[in-house]
Amino acid sequence: MTRLLSVNVGLPRDIEWKGRTVHTGIWKNPVRGRCRIGRLNLEGDGQGDLAGHGGEQRAVFAYQVESYRYWQEQLKRTDFVYGQFGENFTIEGLPDDSVCIGDRYQIGSALFEVTQPRVTCYRVGIRMNDPRMPALLTSSGRPGFYFRVLRKGEVGAGDEIVKMGEANERMTVAEINALLYSPNHARDRLERALRIEALSPGWRSSFEALLQSQITATGSGNAGLVPAAAAHQVTPGFRQLSVMAIDHESADVLSLTMQSTDGQRLLTALPANTWSCVFNRPRAARRFFAVTRFRTRLLRNAIESA
Repeated sequence: MTRLLSVNVGLPRDIEWKGRTVHTGIWKNPVRGRCRIGRLNLEGDGQGDLAGHGGEQRAVFAYQVESYRYWQEQLKRTDFVYGQFGENFTIEGLPDDSVCIGDRYQIGSALFEVTQPRVTCYRVGIRMNDPRMPALLTSSGRPGFYFRVLRKGEVGAGDEIVKMGEANERMTVAEINALLYSPNHARDRLERALRIEALSPGWRSSFEALLQSQITATGSGNAGLVPAAAAHQVTPGFRQLSVMAIDHESADVLSLTMQSTDGQRLLTALPANTWSCVFNRPRAARRFFAVTRFRTRLLRNAIESA
């Protein structure tokens, strides 16, 4: 039986992280008894960054217990609790490669519609005490998904999840997620995605940007991940940079803070851009690296091998 295992809520709070204060609602705790569901939120729940979280299209975040088990195995951890991934609903069943955008489900007395995959931000890395998690979640094909609330009501742990309807155009959460983040954006699949009425406006805009970039053959990087205001021409050639700080994120991830030696402001990096870096060290050979999605790992290797 597909069912709701736990309802998790939490209000935003300030967290000290890496020398600064982060306002976040990523910490969610299980609710005892029934919980009221409103149009925009669960009772007792909130988000710290309303630009990237919450709202009508992202009122409820659902994550599967099957994915919990996957991450327990991958990360060799046994300390997970419900709400660990910042989800409101911990559910049994409804895998991302089966649930489609526009699917409608009744849980308790409330009715929900799937609108989009989760877009992972760095805060889940804070919650998990593992800075790799945003990248791992994005690349794993296990993002989880958001509901919007079609009918308010009450829900509770143990409620059965009953499918009530679906969209005419069928694309799974996993397919939609891969369509945005993978390097291949087939035009016919973009057009299919845009025919799904329940798709959230944010994801719709991303796919429209990708489709437009194919039609006009302009732009660099992944147009679906970049607001129009961030577009700019790429400057050719190399610029000399200095490493100002080295931050050990974890045993496997190293972050470098750099600045231009001439004092000029650097251009904003676009998602999916490729950057070619040359690392010079005294009395050592020059090392060349192309920095792409896994830039922190490549930079670590560059420093160690230079």
